[in-house]
Amino acid sequence: MGSLDKKKLATEIVKKLRQQGFAAYFVGGCVRDMLMGKAPKDFDITTSAKPHQIKKNFPRKTHPVGAQFGTMLLVQGKLPFQVSTFRAKHAKYSLSLAEDLSLRDFTINGLAYDPLENKIIDLVAAKKDIRQKIIRAIGNPSSRLKEDPLRLLRAARLAACLGFRISQETERAIKKLAKNIKTVSKERIRDELSAMFTGVYPGRGLLLLDQLDLLRYVLPQVYQLKGVKQPPAFHPEGDVFLHTLLMLKRLRNPSLVLVFACLFHDLGKPETYEEAERIRFSGHDRVGARLSDRILKSLRFSNQARTDIVACVENHMRFMEAPRMREATLKRLFARPTFETELKLHYLDCIASHKDLSVFRFLRKKYRQFKKAPDIPRPILNGYELIKLGFTPGPIFGKIHTQLVDLQMEGKLRTKSEARAWVIKKWLK
Repeated sequence: MGSLDKKKLATEIVKKLRQQGFAAYFVGGCVRDMLMGKAPKDFDITTSAKPHQIKKNFPRKTHPVGAQFGTMLLVQGKLPFQVSTFRAKHAKYSLSLAEDLSLRDFTINGLAYDPLENKIIDLVAAKKDIRQKIIRAIGNPSSRLKEDPLRLLRAARLAACLGFRISQETERAIKKLAKNIKTVSKERIRDELSAMFTGVYPGRGLLLLDQLDLLRYVLPQVYQLKGVKQPPAFHPEGDVFLHTLLMLKRLRNPSLVLVFACLFHDLGKPETYEEAERIRFSGHDRVGARLSDRILKSLRFSNQARTDIVACVENHMRFMEAPRMREATLKRLFARPTFETELKLHYLDCIASHKDLSVFRFLRKKYRQFKKAPDIPRPILNGYELIKLGFTPGPIFGKIHTQLVDLQMEGKLRTKSEARAWVIKKWLK
């Protein structure tokens, strides 16, 4: 459903609440997006109606998602809308839109919109900050950020995704309070990081996390890449952190798997650093896969996303051997569920370092040829099916998939039931 249809449904909610004598408005990011000429993804509504009054007016359509904080999920036209009671500073709820807006996080999110009068309400100088592309906390920055430490990370995410800068006062407060981000749940941190890194400017997001002193707390293993030297012949760009940053700067709205594979692909380098005749990182791909798995698990990423990202990290060094691989080995490489993402990772890895794309061009050409052939096998069991058999996502999935493809190409496995029986016998003894 398009943004205009969502807006129409949200307007119907506002209209009904108004008919019952309650104040109601669109609020937050949707108003900001409308003002910036963007199509809002969601429409949030703020109202003087309390949760039980919202439910009374929409008895079969409301579900409490934060009723203790005044938020109800209202389903209209099969679409969910968040409807929240006006926030109050010294009470549970307020009857004042002005008080509600004064308690929101950043000025650009402190706008309200009256869809019946087609009027934007700006009580926090949000329009000015949007014109000047500034992220500014409403009121006292330290107080506002302490109320919900996730706002420390949200400021960076908004600045990165919108291409805005953070005001000096707000930036100082973030740096001072950066350690407080450790009190936030891993799931909420994951969601902010995911939105930041799959946005328009993921490289800017990484740079901001570092500049705001948040990186050391949300992704300490990435922070530890700073200052790790690399061999100049292969990495003239500088240390591992700069290399990673250059990769992310090349991305625009990347997939979740690709951007986190880029972010984590060299995590194993600090642990495997050694210097003799030249700098080496022997086995950093395997160490990086292990570290990636641990981080993704701690951040509560889905099993499938974790499996795919870890596979990309673990296999990113194999591509350099491709021109010397036998055709059957290349087939196995191409049959990997994450091959296309891995190829993009390889391209970015090369372009952000030595810039030699000969292997990338070789693989791209061979892959196009193999895609036309009917005999390119894919693993007969995917990651989800392995999970159902009792496996925990991780590097083991790649090993099982490799052996499954070998047996498929040799004609020894033809059905899922044969594959399941083989996996159980081979791997679950």
